[in-house]
Amino acid sequence: MHRTDRLFELVQILRDGRLHRAADLAVALGGVSLRTIWRDMATLIASGMPIEGERGVGYVLRAPTTLPPLMLTAAEMEALRAGLRQVAAGGDETLARGARSLAAKIGAVAPAPRPHDEDDLFAFSKAASTAAEAVLPVLRAAIRAGRELHLTCLDSADHAFDLTVTPLRLTRRGDRRVLQATASEDQARLELWLDRILAAEPVD
Repeated sequence: MHRTDRLFELVQILRDGRLHRAADLAVALGGVSLRTIWRDMATLIASGMPIEGERGVGYVLRAPTTLPPLMLTAAEMEALRAGLRQVAAGGDETLARGARSLAAKIGAVAPAPRPHDEDDLFAFSKAASTAAEAVLPVLRAAIRAGRELHLTCLDSADHAFDLTVTPLRLTRRGDRRVLQATASEDQARLELWLDRILAAEPVD
């Protein structure tokens, strides 16, 4: 385990506010040496973390890092969850682990309204969403409400066609962004490429 990862894990362990012996911390971090734990704890204390303790006694985090209470709008919560998913899927494992931890804390106090909310709020990059950005808000709203939509799409020959669907989730297939939906006419399951959806309107 890299040192940055160890420091992150140590803070997570100490967040419970209890006294932890260095030997127990060493075991929790995969059997590192006591000297490694002492050195890492000294680094955390020097960085300003409110940790008290010493060798042979143990360590305790007296004042966990917290934020004041926040009131978030639905759009702010959507943006936060979307951003966390992008970081969690990135190549920086330390940041990815932090994003997953933060997402779990947010989920504990503000649970997602649907089991697949993380897909409903799929985070598209700016470049990838350019063709679909006009319909994304309509799709997301319909997914949350379980509401039918009239779609105008292009087929493989670039011919426009209309259909009515109940959107289920937003996901991806390789590099393509996909809307999974149920066709209202025969309840068939569909996967529609977002860059082939020209328009989306709620059914009255």
